[in-house]
Amino acid sequence: MSVPEYTLHVDRIAQRIANGGLKPGDRLPPQRAFAYEAGIAVSTAARVYGELLRRGLIVGEVGRGTFVAGASAAALSVRGEPIEGSIDLDFNFPTIPQQAALIAKSMAGMQRADAVAAAFSPITARRLDAARRALAMLLGSGDWRPDPDGFTFTGCGRQSIAAAMSALVPVGGRIAVEAVSYPLVKSVATRLGVSIVPIAMDDDGLRPDQLAKAHRTSAVSAVYLQPILHNPLGMTMSAGRRSDIIRTARKLRLFIIEDLVYSFLSDVPPLAAEAPDMSVVVDSFSKRIAAGAGLGWLWVPEALRDRLATVVRTGAWNVGPLPLDIGTRLMADGTAAEIARLKREDARRRQAIVAECLEGFEVLADPGSYHAWLRLPEKWRSDPFAAAAAKAGVSLTPSSAFAMTPGHAPNAVRLALGLPPLADLKTALERVRRLLRSDGETMDLTE
Repeated sequence: MSVPEYTLHVDRIAQRIANGGLKPGDRLPPQRAFAYEAGIAVSTAARVYGELLRRGLIVGEVGRGTFVAGASAAALSVRGEPIEGSIDLDFNFPTIPQQAALIAKSMAGMQRADAVAAAFSPITARRLDAARRALAMLLGSGDWRPDPDGFTFTGCGRQSIAAAMSALVPVGGRIAVEAVSYPLVKSVATRLGVSIVPIAMDDDGLRPDQLAKAHRTSAVSAVYLQPILHNPLGMTMSAGRRSDIIRTARKLRLFIIEDLVYSFLSDVPPLAAEAPDMSVVVDSFSKRIAAGAGLGWLWVPEALRDRLATVVRTGAWNVGPLPLDIGTRLMADGTAAEIARLKREDARRRQAIVAECLEGFEVLADPGSYHAWLRLPEKWRSDPFAAAAAKAGVSLTPSSAFAMTPGHAPNAVRLALGLPPLADLKTALERVRRLLRSDGETMDLTE
């Protein structure tokens, strides 16, 4: 029986790691580059990297690449064959069983010729006004009643972040960010020619005194925050910290870019409710509705509206006619609000499973969040733990993916809870618990 081609490449790389030719921390080439160098198909290269990951020999860091896993006695001693069919606690797009049927019901009338014609026609001022009013109604609460005229639409949340950063920070300028944050902020800043300035955090979020210190050292133009259900930390700023951040930013004359992509899971209002003149809200339907919704937005203070609209237009970040039409339908008929309500219930069920399975370990998570931040015992390091978890059939994200300063990652991993069915989630967390309890000698994948 012939040996599959990909296993030959896996064995060669494994041998290089074993004999020291590849050392912990060494970076492997991107899969396409590896495929070209090895003279194999990209799909074969993907199988090579997948098998190396399952063996615990490599780890992938979002936004950085693929690296040889660091040495860890516990990671290397996980016994048994790698478990097939990994359970995904890495992909962070919450999905509930009802959402497809609810979306389909909302779109039921779109097969008519007149509806199709309207959906694909150019976006008029009238269509924009209807979408803005529907969004203001969806997001409005007793504490925040956004002016509909403040909304500008984009194609997704990342485009909203890029537009806000581009409008507020000049090329060569600096933007303050939380020391642990959404990984793609680094990529967006790099593409815009902007330097990020990581700001130290405590258990309540970004520290205002450190923001002021960084600004005095070399001026920043804005600060990017996740004040509600922070990704990956799952925390929400206290009222006191929110006030301190606003007071500091106002003193320093900084605009705040607040990313509210998970705020639909919480009743806490945005900073814009307290400081509407200096807060730029970025958000999208990617978590609230579905990953492919294709609708993002910014809420912008009146003084910035013309500038943001120009940046979105010249940056080619405008929303398309069809996503805007679908999004307006979902908001206007109550579908968006219903999906958000169901996801709030679902997230709490999932957090209850986390609390049950990981009782006794240090887990930071809001009871309504779709992710949890697991601080690891001293015997584990983040990247080797992620590699061992992959071998045990669970994909999760090491803290290095979220560290804004390379080499300064907390000893923790993020657990994204929204994708697997509840039974699979419990199975995955039980595997994680066994890994946490293992001493390097007793962990067996066959348990």
